[in-house]
Amino acid sequence: MPPKPLILAFDTSAAHCAAALLWGDEVLSEHLELMQKGQAERLFPLLEDVLAKHEKSWADLDAIGVCIGPGNFTGVRISVSSARGLALSLGIPAVGVSKLEAMAFGSHGPVTTLLDARRDRAYSQSFQDGIAQTEPEMVDLSHATNGVIYVMEDEALKIENTVSIKSIVSPVAQITAQRYKQELPRPAPLYLRSADAALPSDPPVVILP
Repeated sequence: MPPKPLILAFDTSAAHCAAALLWGDEVLSEHLELMQKGQAERLFPLLEDVLAKHEKSWADLDAIGVCIGPGNFTGVRISVSSARGLALSLGIPAVGVSKLEAMAFGSHGPVTTLLDARRDRAYSQSFQDGIAQTEPEMVDLSHATNGVIYVMEDEALKIENTVSIKSIVSPVAQITAQRYKQELPRPAPLYLRSADAALPSDPPVVILP
């Protein structure tokens, strides 16, 4: 039998820093730390702690899985750039997985996944038995009606009869295990709208030589 792949996955697309270690079909570790800021400083110590807990090293990994969003603009960039850097330095694949797809992983029947996009709007995607039926898009909340609705537990979407998901980092690892041997593009952020930060209206300061 071929050896079981060891997959390290992580997610900083929201107000948290999350990591999971998958060995074959077994989730060895899943860790979620809530934080409003500081993900960039905390991510690598967390990943090293997860590996050390199971007496594994960076060299033992077969692939990296990363959540590519949609989500916090800066948080998504932190994860994606980290995954690319690790893949390059370790010589292993990095697989990008959208948060909407990870939320639907293992589901049955028609499912719509929703993420809060503010102002009564949501990032949305439809699935059938976990397989995407539509492209991810931004919609009005009143239009999200396809089957069971999955939402993240830490978001305040005011929709009745939903299924709450606490963390998607283990599904990211599991999806990565299914895909890491395929020829895939490098992970890239999934942005469905521009960053919330507005450009300054004043002209830039001139730097003198």
